[in-house]
Amino acid sequence: MAASPSQQPTKRPLNVLQRSLNRKVAVRLKSEIEYRGKMSNVDSYMNLILVDAEEFDGSDLLANYGKVVIRGNNVLFIKLEKEF
Repeated sequence: MAASPSQQPTKRPLNVLQRSLNRKVAVRLKSEIEYRGKMSNVDSYMNLILVDAEEFDGSDLLANYGKVVIRGNNVLFIKLEKEF
């Protein structure tokens, strides 16, 4: 049965992330620490590599990093920043 025009195809999170490489993201960890930067790579476990990353605790900037590797099982959520 064909999908009606009002229904959108199912979006799989990993596919969305893979199509969003080189976009800015905010990644919140289970520890409440947040990293913001440009996502340069993601794998099937949702491990991420961010470049030009910044580490935040709430609204407080804790550190600037050139590159950060984030293990997927520590991630609470990933927010894609809007493109302008």
